[in-house]
Amino acid sequence: MIFKILLGYISGYVNISVEGYFIERFINMCISKGILLWNMRRQKSTYLQTNISIKDFKKVKNIARKTKCRVAINSKKGLPFILNRYKKRKIFVIALLIIILSIFTTSRFIWNIEILGNEKIETKEILEELNEKGIVIGVLKSKIDTDEIIRQIRLKRNDIAWMSIDLNGTNAIVKIVENTEKPEIIDKNDYCNIVANKAGVITKINARSGTPLVKIGDVVTEGTILVARLDGR
Repeated sequence: MIFKILLGYISGYVNISVEGYFIERFINMCISKGILLWNMRRQKSTYLQTNISIKDFKKVKNIARKTKCRVAINSKKGLPFILNRYKKRKIFVIALLIIILSIFTTSRFIWNIEILGNEKIETKEILEELNEKGIVIGVLKSKIDTDEIIRQIRLKRNDIAWMSIDLNGTNAIVKIVENTEKPEIIDKNDYCNIVANKAGVITKINARSGTPLVKIGDVVTEGTILVARLDGR
């Protein structure tokens, strides 16, 4: 009996109510045909509640007709009904797992490259350097050796003073500091002329060395020599 109940749970069963004046005859006919009824509860002589397997329920309809009883389903239970109830939830969980797996998988790749700090060097030029060294859209992050790439670019280019590559999520953030050109150093012992860089009127002269070639009140144009170097040239 326990085995049949367990089998009924696996294959599915229903809780039914049976109403009629021949409940006893209904029960006896079910027993004679090998139909298992369990958890029977009689609230009155003409009303019965019991569990029955789905397979046997189809047979009960004929017995109810012969015993002039009315049969109705109160609830459906068992594994098939549970699975059907959570079918939509199961699809949702599977979809959610696929999304999580996709996010985890795509997060292992680089999908965006951002260049920061460049003013004179074109972004396109830096991107070409990075692409040559293996930093491209869609590359696996584990294949990128940032320290080696920085070393190679620094050795190749003199216009980059400092560089960093930060792999943050699906982004490769590249920061650079450009080299500034060293100004031409003039030996303080060298002689040179002082020349006007624009037109104007001389209002004051204070030449510590060299020979002044203009005087206060003179009008000069751009390129006029104001103070001649000590060697007179």
